[in-house]
Amino acid sequence: MERIDSPANKKVKLAAALKQRKQREKSGLFVAEGIRLCEMAAGSDWSISYGLLTGQLTSQPRGRDLTEKLSAKGVPLFEVPENIFAKAAGTDTPQGILLVMESKNPSLPMQKAGTEKPLYVIMDGVQDPGNAGTIIRTADAVGADGVIMLKGSVDAFADKVVRSTMGSIFHVPVYAGISAAELQAFVQAQDLQLLATALDENAKPHFQQDFTRGTAVVLGNEGNGVSAEVLAMAQKTYIPMYGQAESLNVAMSAAIVLYEALRQRRF
Repeated sequence: MERIDSPANKKVKLAAALKQRKQREKSGLFVAEGIRLCEMAAGSDWSISYGLLTGQLTSQPRGRDLTEKLSAKGVPLFEVPENIFAKAAGTDTPQGILLVMESKNPSLPMQKAGTEKPLYVIMDGVQDPGNAGTIIRTADAVGADGVIMLKGSVDAFADKVVRSTMGSIFHVPVYAGISAAELQAFVQAQDLQLLATALDENAKPHFQQDFTRGTAVVLGNEGNGVSAEVLAMAQKTYIPMYGQAESLNVAMSAAIVLYEALRQRRF
């Protein structure tokens, strides 16, 4: 394992630069940071360009196991002092390892999939990284076929989004930068019902929807909800509330609706 002692090293500077969306989009790279997330990355089929780690990581059994697994996969690893690692890290209390990885941005499958009743989750302008990551994680938990992020949503490969997925970003396909027109064509090609969460007099409660058929569920922006353009092509559904709360967090709403879909499909 090589050692890097200069903060001006190209690999350190690149890892630090990937905190910026424009650098991620330009390079096609992003950062996965933290022991658990890097373990998930090491166990996936995603390409890893290189890793930065501290001596503290390799002083513990779990850290040694992880570095051995990465080395066995042929991932170049570089040890750096903790002060230099902190410059590249995106967390306040770094765990001593980060991986620079190649991002994936697959195209929406326009041919009808083999799955009889696919389930997709759509984010329409969701901006909070924690919400976006939690929605991806929940989609993975219920066995969804993919997550679609419409234009105007947060970057799926922002460090806080990736961390919030807890590794689920490596397990469920994420289709980013999709337009409303592309979504409409996809829904038609896959013969999906399109449900959008909205408080509307014509909306049906989420538990009255039929999730046993192919379905795509749209969750909207934290402040403004689902856009008018997407609402116009969707059936409206809502989560009943009887207390004084005006609304639910969008990630919580996603969990409630998706687990109703899971209940209908599996139980």
